[in-house]
Amino acid sequence: MTSDVLVVGLVSVSDRASGGVYQDQGIPALEDWLKSALTTPFRVETRLIPDERAQIEATLVELVDGARCHLVLTTGGTGPSRRDVTPEATLAIATKEMPGFGEQMRQISLAFVPTAILSRQTAVIRETPDHAALVMNLPGQPKAIKETLEGLRDADGKQLVGGIFAAVPYCVDLIGGPYMETNPAVCKAFRPKSALKPAPAN
Repeated sequence: MTSDVLVVGLVSVSDRASGGVYQDQGIPALEDWLKSALTTPFRVETRLIPDERAQIEATLVELVDGARCHLVLTTGGTGPSRRDVTPEATLAIATKEMPGFGEQMRQISLAFVPTAILSRQTAVIRETPDHAALVMNLPGQPKAIKETLEGLRDADGKQLVGGIFAAVPYCVDLIGGPYMETNPAVCKAFRPKSALKPAPAN
């Protein structure tokens, strides 16, 4: 049985931020974006951890199985450097891989920098007998986080490339999570007509 309140796990993976060398920017950027994009009530579980594969895996398992998150967003640790192991940890705890999210993130980022090819973000579903969550790796920079979640718009606000978050609410529906609604000015969630909830009567 799923909880009515949406629970979102936010994980920033950074040796330096977790060690206090500089202030983490990933979790505040994610929280700010979610507050602007979601109209559904939600609460967050935040974790700031170093680039250690075993710790990333344990944190993701704890957030899904223990804290009962419906959605987990990670930021950082997805490049080609030796310490970048977030995708490996994410795949290790998965029951299903959702490669389309990573493909779309790279498409969006390629509109800005050719080095987007070097990013290895992925997404997975982790399932237990009575619960499931979507886990997505996001870029490390706040600007790139916003771009990949929202997509690209022209000067008039017309959507040029769809952001990945438009598909998230329906994915969470399909794995048994709460019905998520978004602010269409930030990100219009897409669902097939058969999956839409009727609008409340006035």
